[in-house]
Amino acid sequence: MSEDVRSSLKAGAAPLLALAEIADGGFAEAEAVLGGDAESLILYREGDAVRAWLNVCPHAGRRLDWAPGQFLKSKDGLLVCAAHGASFELLRGDCVAGPCRGESLRAVSVRVSDGQVFLEQG
Repeated sequence: MSEDVRSSLKAGAAPLLALAEIADGGFAEAEAVLGGDAESLILYREGDAVRAWLNVCPHAGRRLDWAPGQFLKSKDGLLVCAAHGASFELLRGDCVAGPCRGESLRAVSVRVSDGQVFLEQG
């Protein structure tokens, strides 16, 4: 275990999951406590980088996955809400098509360290 992971664990920051558990160009779901509440997160991996958002569609407040941890990706590379078809680009989480066009997913800061994905503390 690296010193970085040891210091994160000492600070109470357990990893959300291992980077290897997310396919490159794919999604995963993880649970995290944010502001004292348990939240579902969408994690998207691109190489060694991971972006994260709350698993909540801004259109109707429903989860975006069609089954727990199972997300739809269009042939154009957009994340698609399983409930109403809103489509989100994967750089900033902006809705580019569907009922919430112009709105965005709520980003959550994460970092990758020693092959693990951590919630950014701060």
